Amino acid sequence: MQKRVRFDFEFYFTNGGSLTGQDFRLDIDGEDISDQALADYVIADLRLLMVGQTRIFNKKIITEAHKRKPVASSSGQRSKLIDLSHIIENGLITYKGLPAPIVCDYLSRENSRQLYEAGTEFQIGKIEMVTNTGTYLDCPFHRYEQGKDLSEVSLDAFTDLEGTVIHVPHTDTLAITEKHLQQYEIRNRAVLIHTGWADFWNTEAYYEHHPFLTADAALYLRDCGAKLVGIDSHNIDDTTGKSRPVHTTLLGADILIVEHLCNLELLPTTGFTFSATPPKFRGVGTFPVRALAKVY
Repeated sequence: MQKRVRFDFEFYFTNGGSLTGQDFRLDIDGEDISDQALADYVIADLRLLMVGQTRIFNKKIITEAHKRKPVASSSGQRSKLIDLSHIIENGLITYKGLPAPIVCDYLSRENSRQLYEAGTEFQIGKIEMVTNTGTYLDCPFHRYEQGKDLSEVSLDAFTDLEGTVIHVPHTDTLAITEKHLQQYEIRNRAVLIHTGWADFWNTEAYYEHHPFLTADAALYLRDCGAKLVGIDSHNIDDTTGKSRPVHTTLLGADILIVEHLCNLELLPTTGFTFSATPPKFRGVGTFPVRALAKVY
């Protein structure tokens, strides 16, 4: 059933003046919408500028057929954000043989009450983990001593990259070859390999006999000018041996790698941008990211 929202609003402008509306009705996605999201929706729809304080009241969700196409963005297209990262939590095993993260309180809310006035409390967390935890990005320093570390990789290397998803189900093959990558747009793109292996995340099955790229696939991606390569698997390389030709080839060409992605099945083949932003650490070659796609 499609949902709409009926509401009144008051918007105040930072340069003076205000705008009010009564008994407005708008289409919404899903079953509900927050006051802030609704205000943002109206502001975008009416193309308002200089909006300051907003107030939504008398809001009611109603079951009613949508009346028009979704609100467009400033580019004339609707965009949607899709989270492609796994959750990191205390005790999570990402890679067998590496320690699980410890996520705990450095300062608990209970203890913080001794430091502040009555009714005021804070929590300060403490995290101890190896950098290969959760969904993470590899940069050249991970493989090469003289390669760029996270502090040296430019923002445009992992932010708002035009993306391409290539579907190679693990039920068909574990070895992803050059042939699987042909006839796709690759140059200057984030190439994301969807195998469906993320379904096994945080289970024993995830760590062994996983999908991977072959050495010839890595060479093909390098020669076609890929900017970043991601996969929803345990490792982009075959881990049954000691060689890592995919890491060697891609990171040697300054092509970033993102491993342990998820939700790639929600993406179109093209028509989205990809971001995977790590902190700006010096002397670190790998770190967890909040990977996301913006579908337009």
